[in-house]
Amino acid sequence: MCFHKNHRVITATASILALLLIVQLFLIAPNVAAQMQANSWEEKFRAIPRADLLKEYMRTLSAEPHHLGSAQDKKNAEWMRDKLKSWGLDAQLEEYNVLFPTPKERVLEMIAPEKFIAQLKEPGIAEDPDSTDANQLPTYNAYAADGDVTAPLVYVNYGIPADYEVLEKLGVRVKGKIVIARYGASWRGIKPKVAYEHGAIGCLIYSDPKEDGYYQGDVYPQGPYRNETGVQRGSVMDMPIHPGDPLTPGIGATKDAKRLAREDAKTILKIPVLPISYGDALPLLKRLRGAIVPEAWRGALPITYHIGGNEDVKVHLKLSFNWNQATVYNVIARIAGSTYPDEWIIRGNHHDAWVNGADDPVSGMVALLEEARAFGELLKQGWRPKRTIIFCAWDGEEQGLLGSTEWVEHHAAELTQKAVAYINSDSTGKGTLGMSGSHTLEHFMNDVARAIPDPKGKGTAWEAVRAAREKAATTDEAKRELRERGDLRIGALGSGSDYTAFIDHLGIASLNLGFGGEGGGGIYHSIYDSFAWYTKFSDGDFTHTRALAQAAGTATMRLADADILPFEFTNLAGTIDNYVDDVTRLAAMNNAASGIDLQPLRVAANNLRRNADVYDRALRTAALSGKKLEDVKALNRLLYQSERKLLSDAGLPRRDWFKHQIYAPGFYTGYGVKTLPGVREALEQKNWSEAAAQVMVISKTLDAMSAQIQAAAEKLQVK
Repeated sequence: MCFHKNHRVITATASILALLLIVQLFLIAPNVAAQMQANSWEEKFRAIPRADLLKEYMRTLSAEPHHLGSAQDKKNAEWMRDKLKSWGLDAQLEEYNVLFPTPKERVLEMIAPEKFIAQLKEPGIAEDPDSTDANQLPTYNAYAADGDVTAPLVYVNYGIPADYEVLEKLGVRVKGKIVIARYGASWRGIKPKVAYEHGAIGCLIYSDPKEDGYYQGDVYPQGPYRNETGVQRGSVMDMPIHPGDPLTPGIGATKDAKRLAREDAKTILKIPVLPISYGDALPLLKRLRGAIVPEAWRGALPITYHIGGNEDVKVHLKLSFNWNQATVYNVIARIAGSTYPDEWIIRGNHHDAWVNGADDPVSGMVALLEEARAFGELLKQGWRPKRTIIFCAWDGEEQGLLGSTEWVEHHAAELTQKAVAYINSDSTGKGTLGMSGSHTLEHFMNDVARAIPDPKGKGTAWEAVRAAREKAATTDEAKRELRERGDLRIGALGSGSDYTAFIDHLGIASLNLGFGGEGGGGIYHSIYDSFAWYTKFSDGDFTHTRALAQAAGTATMRLADADILPFEFTNLAGTIDNYVDDVTRLAAMNNAASGIDLQPLRVAANNLRRNADVYDRALRTAALSGKKLEDVKALNRLLYQSERKLLSDAGLPRRDWFKHQIYAPGFYTGYGVKTLPGVREALEQKNWSEAAAQVMVISKTLDAMSAQIQAAAEKLQVK
C-alpha cells in the first residue's frame, strides 16, 4: 500500500514538472515548441502513405500506352486532377501546344552483301498482357530528320567524340556513310549529333547485350534485362542547346506563341536516326569487315566486332515523320501558404511515357500522388503550410522535357520572384536513396534522409546510403571521408529530367530524388516497361516507393514550414573548391593551357568560403540567442534568391538558354553534368581564349553569391 501511495505522489510530481516544462517551452522557447509541433506533423505525414494505394495508382496509370498526344495521356491527366481535387487540393490542367513528330515510314535493310530486312518491332509475350496493348508508339527516335539514304555501314562504338579520335588514328572516315553506335557512355542524342559533325548521313543506335541484355543477367520475361527484340525509344532532340518545344525557345508554347519555322529550329537533327534491337543489329554487325575493333569497343554479341566502312556492308535507311502539333497536359495542384503565400515549394514528376511506363515514370508519379493525398489528410486535421506547395505532374518529358520547360518559360517572371525550391523525381525502384541537386541544400537533404526509415528496416535511409557507399569505396581517402565528413555528398545535376529548366535556366535551387541501384533495368523505353515487369522485378511490395513519398514529402514539408529556410553554404563552398581543383588539374594536362590564369577562380572560391563561414556563425549565434530576428522574410528572400546569383544573363557559350555557371549538362554528354562548364568545356576543346574569358565570368558569379551570403548574414541581427 505504502509503495503505491509513494508511486502516486512521484507520478503527480513528475506530471506537474512535465507540465511546467511544456509551459516554459511555449513561453520562453517558442522556437523549440514550434519545432516539437513540426516534428509531430512530420511523423503524422510519414505514417500516411500506403503501399497498397501506390500499387493501385500504378495499375491505373500504366494500364494503357499513354504517350504525349494520345487519348490515354489526357485521360490520365484528368484522372490525377480529379484525385487531387478529391483530396482537398486546388488542381487544374495547364495546356501547351508543342511540335511532336511521330513515324510515318520506317525502313532499315541491308542490301549487300546479302538481303536483310530489320523487324523494327517488339513482339508481345504471353507473360506480359500489356505487351500486346493497342496504340503503342513504334520504335523510333523523336526529332530525327526525314531521310532516305543508302551507304556503307561503320561501327563507331558509343559514338562519342573520343571514339572518332580512335577512328581517325585508324584511318577510318564516316563522311557519306551510315554509322551504327551502341547505347551507353552518353545520352543517345549525342551519338547522331557527333556523327553529323563528322559527315555521316545516317545513324543507327542499338542496345548491346553487354550493357543492356543477357551479359548482365536473365532477360525478360525470365529476368529483368532487355531481350533480343527490346528497343530503347527516345528523343534525340539537341537538348544541350535547349530543352522544350523546338519552335518556341525561351517562351511558353501557348496557342498564340510566335513559332519558328521548322527548318530554323536548332534542336531538330539533320540526319535520320533509328534505334534498333540487338536482334536487328546482329545481322548487320556480323557482316562487317575491316579492322578488328579495340578491346574496349567489343560488346557481348557472339561475333568478332569489326569497324567496317568499306563496301562490304551497305544499308538502306528511310524515315519519314508526321510533323504535327500535340497538346501537353500538365496537372498543377496547389496548397496555399498561410504565412508566406508568395513563396513557393514546387514538387514534380512527369506522367507521360513512351508506352505503358510503369517504371518510367509511373513509379515516381505515384509517390508524388501519395504525398499529395497525405498532405490532404493533414489539411483535414488542421495543418497549414506556411509557404505555398505546388504539385506538378508534367507531360511531354520523354520528348524533351516539354511540359516542365514550357511551364517554366511561361511563368518565368513569377517563378523568378517566388520559387524557393524545386523537388523532382522521375522513377524509383529497389536500393538506396539517390540524392542530387543544389549544394546549398546538401546539408538539408542529409537531415531529411536521417529522418526516413530504410525500406529494408536497417536503420535510416541515410545510414543505408552511407553503408552502400562504404562498401563501394575503392580508396582510403573515400573511406575516410565517409567516416569523418558529417554529410554525405550529393551529386550535381546535369539534365535528363524536369529539374533542368528550374535550375539551369532560372537558377531555382533543385533536388532530384529516387531509390535505385538494385535489380536490372533492361526494359527502359520499351513495351516491356509494364506493371507485370515492375511488380515482378522491381519494387513489387512498393516499400521503396513508399519511402520515396516519405522522403520527398518530408523535404517539401520542411521547406514549406521552415522559419528560416535551410540553405547552407559551407558545403557549397567546399564543393566549389573541389571543382576549381578539377579544372586546375585539367589545365595542367596541356602545356598550351599554361597561359590561362585560373587564380581569379581560386580567389573567388576562397571568398565564398569565408562568407559561408560568416553566415554559419551568425546563424548559430542567432539560434542560441533565442531572440526574434528583425526581418525573417527579407532574410529568407536573400536565401532562396541565392541560387540566382550563380546565373549569367549571357548564358554558356553557343547555348545561351543554359545560364547556370556551376552546373550544366555537357555539350557532348547530354545528361551528364559538367561543373564550372564554361571553363571546363573550353579546356576540353582546347579553346584557350574562351577558357580565360569564362574564368572571369564564373569568378563574377561566385563573387555575386558571396555578396548575397554576406547580406544574409547581416540580416541575422536580433532585437
